[in-house]
Amino acid sequence: MLQAVTGADGFIGSHLVEALVRRGHRVRALALYNSTGSWGWLDTLDAEVLDEVDVVLGDVRDPEHMLAFCDDVDVLFHLAALIAIPYSYAAPRSYLETNAAGTLNVLEAVRRRGVERMVHTSTSEVFGTARRVPIDEEHPLQGQSPYSASKIAADKMVESYVCSFDVPAVTLRPFNTYGPRQSARAVIPTVISQIAAGRREIRLGALDPTRDFNFVADTVEAFVAVGGAEDKVIGQDFNAGSGREITIGDTVRAIAQVMGVEVVVKAEDDRLRPAGSEVMRLLADRSKLHAATGWEPQHTLEQGLAITAEWFADPANLARYRVDRYTI
Repeated sequence: MLQAVTGADGFIGSHLVEALVRRGHRVRALALYNSTGSWGWLDTLDAEVLDEVDVVLGDVRDPEHMLAFCDDVDVLFHLAALIAIPYSYAAPRSYLETNAAGTLNVLEAVRRRGVERMVHTSTSEVFGTARRVPIDEEHPLQGQSPYSASKIAADKMVESYVCSFDVPAVTLRPFNTYGPRQSARAVIPTVISQIAAGRREIRLGALDPTRDFNFVADTVEAFVAVGGAEDKVIGQDFNAGSGREITIGDTVRAIAQVMGVEVVVKAEDDRLRPAGSEVMRLLADRSKLHAATGWEPQHTLEQGLAITAEWFADPANLARYRVDRYTI
């Protein structure tokens, strides 16, 4: 059975490719085209894993390329997206073109090539600030940033193709995934990378918002579970989260404790979202996903932070990050 992953060169995508190969699958992996031939994080995978991966350089914004990418594919995991919320304020059109129109291109390719299942990646950001907790799949959608608006549009395109063309798609909505290989635009790698580089004054934005953090290995297992679940999941949305809520400030303290250091946090205005755009509270209700697949996270926050900190402590990994610069 041929599995395909868009966004395979990214954080979660590269972990998913690795997990699928470990399960015995051949994987076709889409990495964003670039003139250097870089495969992103796929370049760091073990040789025996890459032996089972066919890497394709391309772009979900190209409909013809997506048609070719979907040839003979059985299950497609669609993770390709622009994800940095701060950059969406600077370049909103690119988010619409990649996240919404790109998803449309993937859906059309899945429809025309007869792919047996598509797993579409949403995000907890589509909910905006929680109106009620825990957040279930029926919670209202709120486009509080251009990024979240583009993902809502993508989610609705998936819904429309299920209803209009019987495309066998299911939507997985991960909450705040973290772990090795994550971009420093996210708070946990921002804090860990600064500490690993020897800093004890940590530069951050708002400390009061709460998040539901889920370790990347658990998020990947949610993808695998949905990809292999019974057909009754088609057309449905599923939240994947830990079910634990923690403030950003308390997260910093948990990281410092895991890494055995004391830190001082310095707030920087350029790391703050516009007031109306900040999502103040996220907490997942994962019961629907558990009922459909049996999925449960296997790592506590403290366990996941320890694994992530150990990865960043490797000088070869830390060297990939610019800890002296704010990455949007």
